[in-house]
Amino acid sequence: ADRLTQPGAVSSAVGGSVSIKCTTSQNVFGSNYLAWYQQKDGGVPKLLIKYASTRESGIPARFTGSGSNSDFTLTISGVQAEDAAVYYCQSVHETNSQNSSCTSGGTELPLPPCISTENV
Repeated sequence: ADRLTQPGAVSSAVGGSVSIKCTTSQNVFGSNYLAWYQQKDGGVPKLLIKYASTRESGIPARFTGSGSNSDFTLTISGVQAEDAAVYYCQSVHETNSQNSSCTSGGTELPLPPCISTENV
């Protein structure tokens, strides 16, 4: 069976950079049929990147996708507080001349809360 593996969580500081890997057990259809989604607080997943590296319109340039066949990476450079979310990769595979789709369990990107310090 096709399997998608993805880390359960990654960490980053605001302004830092983070990479999320997605590995499929079989090459994806057409070598680039892999999409990345962002889901915030149990809301509707939002498509960030399709065909491995094509950003959807309106998606900030800090999100970039790379990879082909069975190894893919989503990189967020200059992480913003609003990027805290769960990220999913979704692949399409050709099986018996039919296309099947797999979605990963998701990778969480939690961001630490801001800490304010006061001089007493």
